[in-house]
Amino acid sequence: MYFKVLIAVGLLGLCTLAAEVPASKLRVFKPLPAAMDSATNPPTQAKIELGRMLYFENRLSKSQKFSCNSCHLLDKYGVDNQATSEGHKGQHGDRNSPSVFNAALHMAQFWDGRAADVEAQAKGPVLNPVEMAMPNEATVVKTLKSMPEYMALFAKAFPGEKDPVTYDNMAKAIGAFERKLVTPSRWDKFLAGDKTALTEQEQAGLLKFVDSGCAGCHSGTLIGGNSYQKLGAVQPYPGLKDEGRSKISKNAGEKFYFKVPSLRNIDKTAPYYHDGSVKTLDDAINRMAEFQLGRKLAPAEVGSIAAWLRSLTGDVPASLITKPKLPASTPQTPKPDLTD
Repeated sequence: MYFKVLIAVGLLGLCTLAAEVPASKLRVFKPLPAAMDSATNPPTQAKIELGRMLYFENRLSKSQKFSCNSCHLLDKYGVDNQATSEGHKGQHGDRNSPSVFNAALHMAQFWDGRAADVEAQAKGPVLNPVEMAMPNEATVVKTLKSMPEYMALFAKAFPGEKDPVTYDNMAKAIGAFERKLVTPSRWDKFLAGDKTALTEQEQAGLLKFVDSGCAGCHSGTLIGGNSYQKLGAVQPYPGLKDEGRSKISKNAGEKFYFKVPSLRNIDKTAPYYHDGSVKTLDDAINRMAEFQLGRKLAPAEVGSIAAWLRSLTGDVPASLITKPKLPASTPQTPKPDLTD
């Protein structure tokens, strides 16, 4: 009887606490959808399975050492946990590789938004001389056509096309696969009405997050990913050299503007910021409060916000993230090329 009373009191406490999170605090957030499909790239099982193979395909790189999964590891929440990723001949880019999970819901791709969607994004790294370094689209197509199994898979994924093995179709297949990488979490259960899905500390962190002004930029389905904001909005961010979006827009008014990152799975995707210079979640929270909001948070407040952010860690779709068996090379398949 004693334990039943304790359980009842505990449940009552959770319900009471949940009622203290007003609906008004949740209006800026939305749960993840079940799918992230595109009207311009409708999914089929054949296209998704081909995209999964191409995501793991090292022969899409000049050295045949790198694939999409090299920088966006599916068994590590879509990142490599490096400040900047290693590419062709040990080169490193100047920006951190963001997670591929839930990426299809972002307003645009890359830190500066230079790609409209995941299909457009998939085209970039393959030809980037610092990343996968393929010399041109024709070499990519030649490589894929050298393997009869890929020829058949492209024909199945893009039926009715006279020449289905194209660079655009490669990107469409990868995009169709990436659109399946949705990671619902306890947070989504909470938004759906399960008020016991978050602990007392997590709910306190949610309230502190909203009341501190963080949700002004980190809102919506992804808790971010839906706007460009200046890094150092209240006071200049120290040591900032990357000019961000202005490098591609040529608009001086967008200097030091970056796409606001999604906070989903944030506990698993360190290091943080566009350059991967911030190693811990607590440090990232403190810096955001100081340079974006002009606030100084107490350690307990940082801890509660971090606790809520950890509730955003979702379930990885296990059936999609294991490496599939890839077609064997043929005598016509280009050999690895380690030249510049």
